[in-house]
Amino acid sequence: MPTRRHLLIAATAGLLGAATGPVPRASAQAIKKPVRVIVGFPPGGGTDIVARILAERLRGPYAATVLVENKPGAAARLAVEYVKNAEPDGSVMLFTPDFPITVYPHSFRSLNYDSLKDFTPVSPASRSMLTYNVGPAVPPSVKTLADFLQWCKANPDKAAYATTAAGGTPHFVGMMLASEANIPMTPVHYRGGAPALQDLIGGHVPASVNPISEAMPAAQAGSIRILAVTGSRRSPFLPDVPTMTESGYKVVVESWIGVFLPAKVPADVVNALSAAIAEAGKSPQMIESLAKLGNTPAFQPPAEFAATVAADVARWAPVVKASGFVAED
Repeated sequence: MPTRRHLLIAATAGLLGAATGPVPRASAQAIKKPVRVIVGFPPGGGTDIVARILAERLRGPYAATVLVENKPGAAARLAVEYVKNAEPDGSVMLFTPDFPITVYPHSFRSLNYDSLKDFTPVSPASRSMLTYNVGPAVPPSVKTLADFLQWCKANPDKAAYATTAAGGTPHFVGMMLASEANIPMTPVHYRGGAPALQDLIGGHVPASVNPISEAMPAAQAGSIRILAVTGSRRSPFLPDVPTMTESGYKVVVESWIGVFLPAKVPADVVNALSAAIAEAGKSPQMIESLAKLGNTPAFQPPAEFAATVAADVARWAPVVKASGFVAED
């Protein structure tokens, strides 16, 4: 008899296939040289973990060798700039959450890349949401988002939250919540989700905003408490955790992690990588691996993904402007 896990995997695969329609199969080893997947965060964070899951599925269909290379720094901008300047032959790809592409054009005074001109969007690889978490620096009696905000009011000198990067989506989730609650809160920026969680677990910062892929394992281990998620509805992986909207705050942020190539990569290479990602997303092994991180596979053909990226860039403009935030270069 099939288990609930097997049914979930089968259903997810069916939905993915229905959403994407027929996809051409990737030719074996479309790229003859070793391929590098560039991640702008340190090893161990959510983006890095998902990148390694995908890289394993790209070996063979796309290239014989696919390696993940971490290039943290400058709030993930170093990795983006590196891929912009890479040879446009498909051997170097960017694997990134949405915010360096969609939010940074508005939160930084100047960037050394143009999100809409310097890259070829290939496909999202997964979709998820963010979590608002507290750690041992916050008393166990704090069980809800409202409890935490009351604690912040009573302890204004401790009202702070960790983010995965200055000027990114987690940063603005915290700012939006603080603005709605009318409670000053200090963002503490880290070079990725893994070090932010380490300080949260260590009690050095009271709260954090992280991708669900980073927070869920720590919550399951009892190291942190997830108070809310940022989705429009509850996560199927955390059904007992309310959304921020349910908690009384109109903060809805759903995110993707996507694959980009440099501009001017030949169309046949783009299509080969697109097909390989589509096939990877239908794999029960990848579906199961992503589910453990609270992620679901995602796929869009390159033209559709390019439209999504452009729409998201436009959507974040008024949010960042309203916040008044300008990142330090």
